[in-house]
Amino acid sequence: MAKTITHTEVFKNTAPKALYDLYMDPEKHTHIIGGPAKITNREGDSFSAHNDYITGRNLRLVDGKLIVQTWRTQGWKTEDIDSIFILTLEPQGNDTVMTMVHANIPDEQVASIDKGWYDHYWNPWKQHLAGQQITRPQM
Repeated sequence: MAKTITHTEVFKNTAPKALYDLYMDPEKHTHIIGGPAKITNREGDSFSAHNDYITGRNLRLVDGKLIVQTWRTQGWKTEDIDSIFILTLEPQGNDTVMTMVHANIPDEQVASIDKGWYDHYWNPWKQHLAGQQITRPQM
């Protein structure tokens, strides 16, 4: 049975557009994850990250506010359906509240994917925005 992961993070003194660009700009995305990312800011385009380990397609994009994608890893079984990744970015004063919903994740992948969002995205985003060196777990 597929599962859903939900994360809510507050990014202090950060505009929503800055977070949107960290994900949707290929150079910034590559810098954050420490490996190749191919992504565009166009609906319908495909994307990949982590040397094509993650692939999908942009379904809906609202600049600085919303990212909706299909999403899967090479580790999923052929019969596993694509998951749906939804990222919303809302200003709250000088901060941004990021809410991520990642649905239809195969049971055996949930723990790894859940941890991976923090290890490869949210924590590196916070380090980058604070001007710190990004630390990444060994893969």
